[in-house]
Amino acid sequence: MTTPKLALVLLGVVIVAVIMALTISGGKAEESMRAPVIPAHDKEKLDMRDARLTDMEKHVILNKGTERPFSGKYVDHHAEGYYTCKRCGARLFESQSKFDSQCGWPSFDENLPGAVERIPDADGMRTEIVCAACKAHLGHVFEGEHFTEKNTRHCVNSISLNFTSADQVDSAKAEAYFAGGCFWGVEYYMEEAPGVLDVSSGYMGGQVENPSYEQVCSGRTGHAEAVRVVYDPSKISYEDLARLFFEIHDPTQVNRQGPDIGEQYRSAIYVKSDEEREIVSRLIDELKESGFAVSTKLEMAGPFYPAEEYHQNYYEKTGKQPYCHRRVTRFKRK
Repeated sequence: MTTPKLALVLLGVVIVAVIMALTISGGKAEESMRAPVIPAHDKEKLDMRDARLTDMEKHVILNKGTERPFSGKYVDHHAEGYYTCKRCGARLFESQSKFDSQCGWPSFDENLPGAVERIPDADGMRTEIVCAACKAHLGHVFEGEHFTEKNTRHCVNSISLNFTSADQVDSAKAEAYFAGGCFWGVEYYMEEAPGVLDVSSGYMGGQVENPSYEQVCSGRTGHAEAVRVVYDPSKISYEDLARLFFEIHDPTQVNRQGPDIGEQYRSAIYVKSDEEREIVSRLIDELKESGFAVSTKLEMAGPFYPAEEYHQNYYEKTGKQPYCHRRVTRFKRK
């Protein structure tokens, strides 16, 4: 027979064990949310990440299950930062888009551009949402409920997410801006670089605020199709990114890239500091010494306007391959 005193001791042991387990799992979550984004076409790395998922995580993320309402750690979570895909690390939602719907799961009224893909359920009753980068199951999206002005509720399983605080984001990232023809191809190759956390397609170097794709294509706004590269300087340097940029497009072409012709397809690098300018200038001189007539313009970075959602992660969404970009060695290997 168990005495009341012994029962209390046993209960204390159980509580300590639970706290230790939560602490350990929290450490693993911290480690995974800092992991670099894994492109969907890198099946080997995704398989390795999948092998580390718990049975419940696999049930939801891979097999489209649902966690119990009010059981997830992000239901009542209000810190500032980004919610990321637990499977591949891609950013999905900003904390500003989160709201309390009392539905039992984290709710967001807007996803980051190009981050989430919608797929109608087979029965036609609901619309599933998955990570656009790796197709991990997130939950479902609902419209017309009037919770917020955006009238949209992304109902997401906590178990499908990790979280990166604003402080961690600011301390572990840097940004670089490149224009080299159609942004689809530049985005595709930049995302493959180790240490790159996120790449967005957009418009830079023009005179009109928040231009549309049609306006940029008209040639009247002065913008170039560009990409914003968010990267971890401890894993990849700005110089490495600039070298990659010069090798994934043809920097000798003027106002075009392959079959795409127009000022919006010019080659340009938008720098944020004298240090970046010096790095790029040195690389351009190196290419010129090797016989390349580099036409790349070097300008100070101005506003970056994200492109429409259908442009983001274009090749991931369509399964196609870049048509005017490819990797070509142009620098002498040391």
